[in-house]
Amino acid sequence: MTDHIDYTNPDPVIIDSNDTGSTDSNYTTQPSLDPSEEGTLAMFAHLGVFLNLFTGLLGLLPPLIIYMAYKDRSKYVAYQSLQALVFQGIFFVGAGVLAGITWALSAALSIVLIGICGFPIALFLTLIPVGALIYAVVAAVDSYHHRDFQYWLVGEWLRDTLTD
Repeated sequence: MTDHIDYTNPDPVIIDSNDTGSTDSNYTTQPSLDPSEEGTLAMFAHLGVFLNLFTGLLGLLPPLIIYMAYKDRSKYVAYQSLQALVFQGIFFVGAGVLAGITWALSAALSIVLIGICGFPIALFLTLIPVGALIYAVVAAVDSYHHRDFQYWLVGEWLRDTLTD
């Protein structure tokens, strides 16, 4: 695991073009984020999963907005928010859809008595989003305290993808 320092050195350069039509550009730098701001933004990106409980898919918006707004100012915030976005998409939404399909198949097949065997599988798949909520809270707490949190499978894959 790498220190979070690798992901907190921003390169915040914005190019402002003049309205006069000249080709000269003014380079201005955005202020880098304070470590407490980075921790707070990363925490909110991970806690966006709770919006899925009430709205379905809107839990994907906070990490996406945070990533788009702060990707140039903090690599740490960009990495944590992108990781939260991918994790929520795969484990919360994907497992929820899979659980719904399994429940529907089990209910339909229970008429023939075969579907009763599918109820334990459907119950297990229903618990995956609950586990994802707990895992997201752990990620939020670790990110808030500026520990380099990685989701299982997702974190290492994203780190390899971003550094290539």
